Amino acid sequence: MKPTLLVLAAGLGSRYGQGIKQMDPVGPDGEFVLDYSVYDAYRAGFGKVVFIIRQDLEEDLRKHFGTNLDGRMDVEYVVQDKTVLPGGVTCPAKREKPWGTGHAIWSARNAINTPFAAINADDYYGTTSFELMAEFLQSDKCGNAQFGMVGFELNRTLSANGTVSRGICQKSHDGYLTTVVERKGIEASGNAARCLDDDGKTFIPLTGRETVSMNFWGFTPAIFGHLESQFAEFWAKSSHDPKAEYFIPTVVDTLIKRGNATVRVLETTDHWFGMTYAEDRAIVKEKLKDLTALGLYPQPLWQAKN
Repeated sequence: MKPTLLVLAAGLGSRYGQGIKQMDPVGPDGEFVLDYSVYDAYRAGFGKVVFIIRQDLEEDLRKHFGTNLDGRMDVEYVVQDKTVLPGGVTCPAKREKPWGTGHAIWSARNAINTPFAAINADDYYGTTSFELMAEFLQSDKCGNAQFGMVGFELNRTLSANGTVSRGICQKSHDGYLTTVVERKGIEASGNAARCLDDDGKTFIPLTGRETVSMNFWGFTPAIFGHLESQFAEFWAKSSHDPKAEYFIPTVVDTLIKRGNATVRVLETTDHWFGMTYAEDRAIVKEKLKDLTALGLYPQPLWQAKN
């Protein structure tokens, strides 16, 4: 059975500040960054793509991907509704947006019945990353309590236009994730890097070779039950906070600490890039142009099928 690609495309992208970054035409023929992830997944053997979206994006995404994916991959669109929550709890009236990546993945529970990868819509992950994940999801290393994560080298994920937040990972000697610690204010520092300490004022030196999570996860449908049960804990602590978010790295970290799951780290050599800041757009356009010129992608990307 072919795995499914789950694309988290409901985020508002407030730091980007220039239109809807998930639908910004940055490829040589007007492609979105998202087009390249879906194309790489298709080439790696994924059979279906599920888009988690805001209601206002659905019509445009259907129009964009309808012809391109017809005959290549099955497609389903799921709206991340802030009022539909695990356990049937009532969403506070003051809540303005959905509840984060954990809630987004849970929202896809009725659309997925195979092992699946979950990615951000506005990140470029690279062909090798999708090949690694496809191989993992179709192997006996993937099971109900055996998940995966594509791990990137920190230096290959930084922005030249501002600081970033990354989940810095610790691994066991045999390649399993042991912890994910979210660090903010990460930036290059000479040939290395640094991040802000918890006090938000002092810096912690980093080598730049640390393995980081870029929210490229591999799960089975068993994750939906874990998301539901942990949401009750999140709700008890955070339902009063109008900006609280239920993050998937926190869920995974809890599963590992409680011995409820293992997570294989799939080390990629690819360079990540994305549009965290508006100034990143020109860089992304140039990188996609170069990758196309090298023959890594056809031009146009969704050229006629043979």
